[in-house]
Amino acid sequence: MYEEIEMLAKRARAASVRLAHTSDDERNGALRAMAQALRESAPAVLKANAVDVAAAREKGTKESLIDRLLLTDARIEDMAAALESLAELPDPLGRTLERRTLESGIRLERVSVPFGVVAVVYEARPNVTADAAGICLKSGNACILRGGSMAARSCAAIARVLSAAAEQAGMPEGSIGIVASTDRAATDVLMGLHGLIDVLVPRGGAGLIRHCVETAKVPVIETGTGNCHVYVHESADFDMAREILVNAKCRRFGVCNACETLLVDASIAADFLPKALSELADRGVAIHADELACEAALAAGALRGQGQSALRVDRASEQDWETEYLGPEIAVKCVAGVDEAIAHVNRYGTMHSEAIVANPSDPEGAAAIERFLNEVDAAAVYANASTAFTDGGMFGLGAEIGISTQKLHVRGPFATDGLTSYKYVLRGDGQVRS
Repeated sequence: MYEEIEMLAKRARAASVRLAHTSDDERNGALRAMAQALRESAPAVLKANAVDVAAAREKGTKESLIDRLLLTDARIEDMAAALESLAELPDPLGRTLERRTLESGIRLERVSVPFGVVAVVYEARPNVTADAAGICLKSGNACILRGGSMAARSCAAIARVLSAAAEQAGMPEGSIGIVASTDRAATDVLMGLHGLIDVLVPRGGAGLIRHCVETAKVPVIETGTGNCHVYVHESADFDMAREILVNAKCRRFGVCNACETLLVDASIAADFLPKALSELADRGVAIHADELACEAALAAGALRGQGQSALRVDRASEQDWETEYLGPEIAVKCVAGVDEAIAHVNRYGTMHSEAIVANPSDPEGAAAIERFLNEVDAAAVYANASTAFTDGGMFGLGAEIGISTQKLHVRGPFATDGLTSYKYVLRGDGQVRS
């Protein structure tokens, strides 16, 4: 296995040298060819995906993860469209980031360049195969992809289509590679190829990311888990707050920007929570609540009529504040005010996406908004909007390779620019240093 993965990396290294000198037009042509090939190969990709989905269901995999795994005609079209949208973005390479003349008279420029070889390790999301391959190609990087065993057939089918299309469009052989082995040890081999792999991007659950950060011998851009919060301040418009909450929690349960904990000022808990919790229950969400929120849940249950879904509530534990459910569950805590809300988010959040709902026309609401936006430590902080917007496409970046929760190099949704470095180009007239 080691020899096979090392050879894959060596081919990628050779390809990266040539990719770095391709033009934006050449890379964009390849991206469009990849999109068309994906559309034409949809039946074969869906057939491979059906086998993966059936195997996952047979193992009792929860539906939120099945949703991540499942491909449809519409989702394949979304993948193809994302590749085409990358082709419309500005060239991330060769940009002059800085230009000045040194005291010596040497003219200095700092210019964007690709990393070289990017390895992406991910779990049961086959669409990441297309997103990662496209983003790496657009930014002039060769990529080696390592999908999870649950999606192995789907990822391999997509990678074969994209690799062949890229080569036919003139990209060097080895530009897009995928690790065929489903053995977990293959990931460790890949992460140990110092000198062949320039950067590793893990995308998945907390266990995968922690293992990569602790094990890798190559630099890692850490994409974090999403224990995201919505905080409802006492000044908030209740209808707006409920709409934001339901969207942040229920738009898709299995995504990293979903709300996992609701924080509510205790002063409005009895008025706000009964209807809010009832709306969550209508969407099948189970509630893990503190004492005051449990009382509000009882009131909500009393208000609900026949034919409505059951309100499932239990007392929250310390573990609930720490949990990224990735499913139809939410933790609910009542807080004394913005101080406690900020302290809770900074203690239990994962520096992903956090939101406050408050009235900016109310002096206390406006002050709470500014404090929350300034003091919460997260890649994306929102006032009066859903955390669901933390996404490369929504931020105008095109398809994303992940959401970085670290602070070095890139933070938040990152795509083509996040996979570039820079070099200094210096032009002189015979200067020598004394």
